[in-house]
Amino acid sequence: MNWNHQNKMKIIIHGGFFSESSTGQETKLAKQKALESISKQSYEYLKTHSALETAVFAVSLLEDDALFNAGIGSQIQGDGKIRMSAAVMDGSTQKISGVINIEEVRNPIQVAQTLLSFEDRVLGGSGASDFARKHGFERFSTEILQRRAEYEAKLKANGTGTVGCVALDREGKLAAATSTGGKGFEIPGRISDSATVAGNYANEFCAVSMTGVGEDIMSNATAAKIVTRVTDGFSLEAAFAKTFSELKPYDGFAGAIAIDKNGTLFHQDSHPSMVFASFDGVNFEVFE
Repeated sequence: MNWNHQNKMKIIIHGGFFSESSTGQETKLAKQKALESISKQSYEYLKTHSALETAVFAVSLLEDDALFNAGIGSQIQGDGKIRMSAAVMDGSTQKISGVINIEEVRNPIQVAQTLLSFEDRVLGGSGASDFARKHGFERFSTEILQRRAEYEAKLKANGTGTVGCVALDREGKLAAATSTGGKGFEIPGRISDSATVAGNYANEFCAVSMTGVGEDIMSNATAAKIVTRVTDGFSLEAAFAKTFSELKPYDGFAGAIAIDKNGTLFHQDSHPSMVFASFDGVNFEVFE
């Protein structure tokens, strides 16, 4: 297929879910503005970088914004500690790398990217944290006062959340990146979907990043199913429809963003409202 890749370049990002009843219009507006800025910055970056590099760039920006539950602003686990997870997948090589329950790192997604060049590409706990130190990632506390106050009062003001990016570059290559600060107050060591193929998956045909309840997403192998179905000939919309229908028997809580090799963008959530934005250089969309 003879594409004009400059026009096919696309980016879509998500920032978890949003509960208007618990956070209100001011936070909603702040998230809309942040997602617009990050999606447009990332599109500019995509003009001179690969899909993989751009996905990491976008997720790093989301991790650096305390509005979102990843990196700075991550939730606190049941023992009072912050543990984060992140993964990146290069659709052209089908290599995935990730960190699970890493501590005291500003950008877990960048540690995950570093692991792509290693044979052992998914690390957890102290092993992930030690790897980060050995490869130049300084200790950094991602705790903010808001999260500590929520923890002490046993509140979850921002609800279920994760951040992610899917990108299609000028060469027609796809990549997905996903990062999370957890659901808050979980059993220490609990593993989310974000660093698994259920929550972050890409190949040459499609790329998907998930948000929602990790256990529901893993039970459905959601991201991998969507990508596999597109690979097998489903349209992106049809792949979403069938895969999300399989969440219904247990009322699975999930949201997904995706791009296929033709530049088709798609997003869907089972429990509105997922926080997302997309940009292709002309058309911009943000959650309402």
